[in-house]
Amino acid sequence: MCVGVPMLVTDILPSGAAHCLPYGEPGVAHTVEASLLDTPPAANDWLLVHVDVAIRALDPTEAQQIGDALRAVEAAAAGQPFEHLLADLIEREPELPPHLRND
Repeated sequence: MCVGVPMLVTDILPSGAAHCLPYGEPGVAHTVEASLLDTPPAANDWLLVHVDVAIRALDPTEAQQIGDALRAVEAAAAGQPFEHLLADLIEREPELPPHLRND
């Protein structure tokens, strides 16, 4: 299974790569290749990253939701409470993404 991790850009290198911090892990810096993005990132941008390659830009809300979902999986696997990390999903009906709906 492939997993993308939200990362916060801290600065841009002359090569165009970005120094980033993963969501929820402020002390673990990564150098991320950003050349596949349509628009070069800037400091404080959020990116979805897989194997140190930026896949796409994220808005802060989406970055938080993805980061919380990944932390929820870790907590569930460890037998710890995780419901608080999925608050946006509790008490609502599931919805199909727009591209799968028959509207």
